[in-house]
Amino acid sequence: MAHSETEFLQLIDENKGIIVKVSRMYMDDQDGRQDLYQEIVYQLWKSYATFKQQSKFSTWMYRVALNTAMVFLKKEKKHQIYDSLEERHDFPDESYNPDKDEQLKIFYQAVHELNAVEKALIFLFLEGQSHREIAAHLGISEVNARVKLNRTKERIQQIIKKYNYEF
Repeated sequence: MAHSETEFLQLIDENKGIIVKVSRMYMDDQDGRQDLYQEIVYQLWKSYATFKQQSKFSTWMYRVALNTAMVFLKKEKKHQIYDSLEERHDFPDESYNPDKDEQLKIFYQAVHELNAVEKALIFLFLEGQSHREIAAHLGISEVNARVKLNRTKERIQQIIKKYNYEF
Protein backbone atom coordinates (compact mmCIF):
# COMPACT_ATOMS: atom_id res chain seq x y z
CA MET A 1 0.00 0.00 0.00
CA ALA A 2 2.84 2.40 0.81
CA HIS A 3 4.28 1.91 -2.67
CA SER A 4 0.98 2.80 -4.34
CA GLU A 5 0.58 5.85 -2.10
CA THR A 6 4.08 7.05 -3.02
CA GLU A 7 3.39 6.40 -6.69
CA PHE A 8 0.05 8.22 -6.45
CA LEU A 9 1.59 11.27 -4.78
CA GLN A 10 4.31 11.40 -7.44
CA LEU A 11 1.71 11.26 -10.23
CA ILE A 12 -0.33 13.99 -8.54
CA ASP A 13 2.77 16.16 -8.19
CA GLU A 14 3.69 15.65 -11.87
CA ASN A 15 0.15 16.53 -13.02
CA LYS A 16 -0.95 19.06 -10.40
CA GLY A 17 -1.30 21.74 -13.08
CA ILE A 18 -4.44 19.99 -14.29
CA ILE A 19 -6.00 20.23 -10.84
CA VAL A 20 -4.96 23.86 -10.41
CA LYS A 21 -6.50 24.79 -13.78
CA VAL A 22 -9.75 22.92 -13.14
CA SER A 23 -10.01 24.55 -9.70
CA ARG A 24 -9.43 27.95 -11.24
CA MET A 25 -12.02 27.36 -13.96
CA TYR A 26 -14.74 26.32 -11.53
CA MET A 27 -14.13 28.48 -8.47
CA ASP A 28 -13.61 32.22 -8.42
CA ASP A 29 -12.09 32.69 -4.97
CA GLN A 30 -8.92 31.30 -3.38
CA ASP A 31 -10.73 29.40 -0.62
CA GLY A 32 -13.08 27.78 -3.11
CA ARG A 33 -10.16 26.81 -5.35
CA GLN A 34 -8.32 25.25 -2.41
CA ASP A 35 -11.41 23.32 -1.34
CA LEU A 36 -12.00 22.04 -4.86
CA TYR A 37 -8.30 21.18 -5.29
CA GLN A 38 -8.40 19.09 -2.13
CA GLU A 39 -11.68 17.45 -3.14
CA ILE A 40 -10.21 16.48 -6.53
CA VAL A 41 -7.10 14.98 -4.89
CA TYR A 42 -9.34 13.14 -2.44
CA GLN A 43 -11.55 11.75 -5.23
CA LEU A 44 -8.47 10.76 -7.25
CA TRP A 45 -7.08 8.89 -4.23
CA LYS A 46 -10.43 7.20 -3.52
CA SER A 47 -10.65 5.93 -7.09
CA TYR A 48 -6.93 5.33 -7.72
CA ALA A 49 -7.30 1.59 -7.12
CA THR A 50 -9.77 1.45 -10.04
CA PHE A 51 -7.33 3.15 -12.46
CA LYS A 52 -6.62 0.32 -14.88
CA GLN A 53 -3.82 2.11 -16.79
CA GLN A 54 -5.60 1.60 -20.12
CA SER A 55 -4.98 5.30 -20.74
CA LYS A 56 -2.42 7.80 -19.53
CA PHE A 57 -2.78 8.88 -15.90
CA SER A 58 -3.35 12.48 -17.02
CA THR A 59 -6.27 11.42 -19.25
CA TRP A 60 -7.91 9.60 -16.37
CA MET A 61 -7.11 12.56 -14.11
CA TYR A 62 -8.91 15.00 -16.47
CA ARG A 63 -12.08 12.93 -16.28
CA VAL A 64 -12.03 12.56 -12.49
CA ALA A 65 -11.13 16.23 -11.95
CA LEU A 66 -13.86 17.55 -14.24
CA ASN A 67 -16.51 15.20 -12.85
CA THR A 68 -15.52 16.14 -9.31
CA ALA A 69 -15.72 19.85 -10.14
CA MET A 70 -19.20 19.46 -11.60
CA VAL A 71 -20.45 17.50 -8.58
CA PHE A 72 -18.70 19.92 -6.23
CA LEU A 73 -20.60 22.83 -7.73
CA LYS A 74 -23.93 21.02 -7.52
CA LYS A 75 -23.52 20.07 -3.89
CA GLU A 76 -21.76 23.32 -2.95
CA LYS A 77 -19.39 21.43 -0.72
CA LYS A 78 -17.24 23.97 1.02
CA HIS A 79 -15.97 22.09 4.04
CA GLN A 80 -15.14 18.42 4.28
CA ILE A 81 -12.77 16.43 6.45
CA TYR A 82 -9.94 14.95 4.42
CA ASP A 83 -7.66 12.09 5.37
CA SER A 84 -3.89 12.36 5.69
CA LEU A 85 -3.55 13.26 2.01
CA GLU A 86 -4.32 16.88 2.91
CA GLU A 87 -1.28 17.01 5.15
CA ARG A 88 0.90 15.21 2.61
CA HIS A 89 -0.10 17.33 -0.38
CA ASP A 90 -0.64 21.01 0.24
CA PHE A 91 -2.35 23.29 -2.25
CA PRO A 92 0.30 24.95 -4.44
CA ASP A 93 1.05 28.56 -3.66
CA GLU A 94 -0.76 30.63 -6.26
CA SER A 95 1.08 33.86 -6.99
CA TYR A 96 -1.40 35.18 -9.55
CA ASN A 97 -1.85 38.93 -9.43
CA PRO A 98 -4.97 40.07 -11.34
CA ASP A 99 -3.60 43.61 -11.69
CA LYS A 100 -0.70 42.31 -13.80
CA ASP A 101 -2.79 40.47 -16.31
CA GLU A 102 -6.10 42.16 -17.16
CA GLN A 103 -6.75 39.83 -20.09
CA LEU A 104 -6.59 36.74 -17.93
CA LYS A 105 -8.75 38.36 -15.28
CA ILE A 106 -11.46 39.20 -17.82
CA PHE A 107 -11.22 35.74 -19.36
CA TYR A 108 -11.72 33.98 -16.02
CA GLN A 109 -14.53 36.39 -15.17
CA ALA A 110 -16.25 35.34 -18.40
CA VAL A 111 -15.56 31.64 -17.76
CA HIS A 112 -17.27 31.89 -14.36
CA GLU A 113 -20.50 32.82 -16.16
CA LEU A 114 -20.46 29.54 -18.11
CA ASN A 115 -22.24 26.41 -16.97
CA ALA A 116 -20.25 23.39 -15.74
CA VAL A 117 -20.18 21.59 -19.11
CA GLU A 118 -19.12 24.74 -20.97
CA LYS A 119 -16.29 25.22 -18.47
CA ALA A 120 -15.15 21.64 -19.08
CA LEU A 121 -15.24 22.19 -22.86
CA ILE A 122 -13.13 25.37 -22.63
CA PHE A 123 -10.71 23.80 -20.17
CA LEU A 124 -10.10 20.76 -22.37
CA PHE A 125 -9.79 22.98 -25.45
CA LEU A 126 -7.21 25.18 -23.71
CA GLU A 127 -5.35 22.02 -22.69
CA GLY A 128 -4.94 21.25 -26.40
CA GLN A 129 -7.36 18.33 -26.46
CA SER A 130 -8.80 17.35 -29.85
CA HIS A 131 -12.54 17.24 -30.48
CA ARG A 132 -12.33 13.45 -30.25
CA GLU A 133 -10.54 13.61 -26.88
CA ILE A 134 -13.00 16.21 -25.56
CA ALA A 135 -15.89 13.99 -26.64
CA ALA A 136 -14.35 10.99 -24.89
CA HIS A 137 -13.79 12.93 -21.64
CA LEU A 138 -17.35 14.25 -21.58
CA GLY A 139 -19.10 11.16 -22.92
CA ILE A 140 -20.58 12.90 -25.96
CA SER A 141 -20.12 12.47 -29.71
CA GLU A 142 -17.26 14.19 -31.52
CA VAL A 143 -19.73 16.22 -33.61
CA ASN A 144 -21.58 17.29 -30.45
CA ALA A 145 -18.27 18.28 -28.83
CA ARG A 146 -17.35 20.41 -31.86
CA VAL A 147 -20.75 22.15 -31.94
CA LYS A 148 -20.86 22.75 -28.18
CA LEU A 149 -17.29 24.05 -28.17
CA ASN A 150 -17.99 26.51 -30.99
CA ARG A 151 -21.12 27.76 -29.21
CA THR A 152 -19.19 28.10 -25.97
CA LYS A 153 -16.41 30.09 -27.66
CA GLU A 154 -19.05 32.44 -29.12
CA ARG A 155 -20.66 32.78 -25.70
CA ILE A 156 -17.33 33.70 -24.09
CA GLN A 157 -16.79 36.36 -26.75
CA GLN A 158 -20.24 37.81 -26.04
CA ILE A 159 -19.58 37.85 -22.31
CA ILE A 160 -16.21 39.56 -22.80
CA LYS A 161 -17.81 42.18 -25.05
CA LYS A 162 -20.35 42.80 -22.28
CA TYR A 163 -17.39 43.88 -20.13
CA ASN A 164 -16.39 46.28 -22.96
CA TYR A 165 -13.16 44.37 -23.45
CA GLU A 166 -11.71 42.97 -26.67
CA PHE A 167 -8.83 40.52 -27.02
